[in-house]
Amino acid sequence: MTGGGLLIAGTTSDAGKSVATAGVCRWLARRGVKVAPFKAQNMSLNSFVTREGAEIGRAQAMQAAAAGVEPSALMNPVLLKPGGDRSSQVVLLGKPVGEMSARGYFGDSGAPASPGGARRPGRREDLLETVAGCLAELRRTHDAVICEGAGSPAEINLRRTDIVNMGLARAARLPVVVVGDIDRGGVFASLFGTTALLAPEDQALVAGYLVNKFRGDVTLLEPGLEMLRGLTGRPVLGVLPYAHGLGIDEEDGLRLSLRGGVRESAVAPPHGRDVLRIAVVPVPLMSNFTDVDALAAEPGVVVRFTDRPEELADADLAIVPGTRGTVRALAWLRERGLAGALARRAAEGRPVLGICGGFQLLGERIEDEVESRAGTVDGLGLLPVRVRFEVEKTLARPVGEALGERVEGYEIHHGVAEVAGGDEPFLDGCRAGSVWGTHWHGSLESDGFRRAFLRRVAADAGRAFVPAPDTSFAALREEQLDRLGDLVEEHADTAALLRLIEGGAPAGLPFVPPGAP
Repeated sequence: MTGGGLLIAGTTSDAGKSVATAGVCRWLARRGVKVAPFKAQNMSLNSFVTREGAEIGRAQAMQAAAAGVEPSALMNPVLLKPGGDRSSQVVLLGKPVGEMSARGYFGDSGAPASPGGARRPGRREDLLETVAGCLAELRRTHDAVICEGAGSPAEINLRRTDIVNMGLARAARLPVVVVGDIDRGGVFASLFGTTALLAPEDQALVAGYLVNKFRGDVTLLEPGLEMLRGLTGRPVLGVLPYAHGLGIDEEDGLRLSLRGGVRESAVAPPHGRDVLRIAVVPVPLMSNFTDVDALAAEPGVVVRFTDRPEELADADLAIVPGTRGTVRALAWLRERGLAGALARRAAEGRPVLGICGGFQLLGERIEDEVESRAGTVDGLGLLPVRVRFEVEKTLARPVGEALGERVEGYEIHHGVAEVAGGDEPFLDGCRAGSVWGTHWHGSLESDGFRRAFLRRVAADAGRAFVPAPDTSFAALREEQLDRLGDLVEEHADTAALLRLIEGGAPAGLPFVPPGAP
């Protein structure tokens, strides 16, 4: 196999494209295939920094881990980071190049506002050449590239400027498999309708379907699968069962419950006498909420997202995560009484942790003429820190030490922090009393440091909690990725998938009317 490829599209957002892409990557990697993931355009506030200092979607970093390869900007050439309802920061080949409205990006002539004269991206259709070039380079250096689509390929209002679904598939002659989520209902109509709304040239590349999140006896589904094949001339290449607790990195946090437990250890009891209760504040434009996944993997640690001051007050540790809108998040905290709850925790000596944007708003003052352009704004004053937003974004993979343990992390921020005191340095931030702040994402994935930090939190909270001595977050992540590979290997027609990857879509696939222009 040399330079093979496949595009996994979906009937909707969250149909299972990311899971299927990661699963196919892990299955191929276990077969000894040198495989890479690819997503031409991603819209996400959940991002990652590669070793060369490029920012990409965390979902693609997770898929690279499934493939056993180092993440690269080639794997996600266009990343859109929403800054509100109408605009996003455009990250091109790992570097921010400006803000653009949805109308401008999807085809209007509007140019992005680029403070400081930053290089401006072209309109969406102008990016196809860049995207296709990145894919071609990955195909040149890998045996196979598994591409993930975005949203639905049947968004006919956007087809003219599409660079991530059928526009990419047609430019690169990629066979396409469409995933549908049966747990939502209407999967047959979704798969049929998606195909029937594609132009004949696009339909010629759609070679089959995957049904995702099936519960029950698959034999009851088989008559429908056969009827779908009769109607479309295309087979269902697998029925993937509903799998609980996959814990993979998602593209965004929109579906996180503000009340329910998130990513809790399923059955592991506390290692000590007490559990440790952690409350995470779901600030507006929340980014990199996966920072708390490593905490939730610890036996006896319960992680909940909450916007209620009383729940924040009751927790043993409160975490304010990253955000793409620090000043907006600050106002939101004050409006809901959460700022007061954090201040009371600090006054009582109860632990608070701020990460990136959460760290910035815990400081004394924010000067922002870049992100919100709000000028000088007072922070919560819980840390002796002043923050100034710069046009140039910091993208880094720092390594350091805290609490006597080695720590690795990554940084993604426009704000530059000036630390003017505190009780001790903390990962380029500081600690003041029971309040901790750092720009470093991912630090809690360092096992020794995470255990040391939880011991400090438990002591300050007066809890008889003891971290388990052998929890390896990296090993748990590998187990989850293997589960994705198992889903594909055990429940998909892998021989048919290999034929598509190696040989492309078969000739003569029938046209399903009415089609689209």
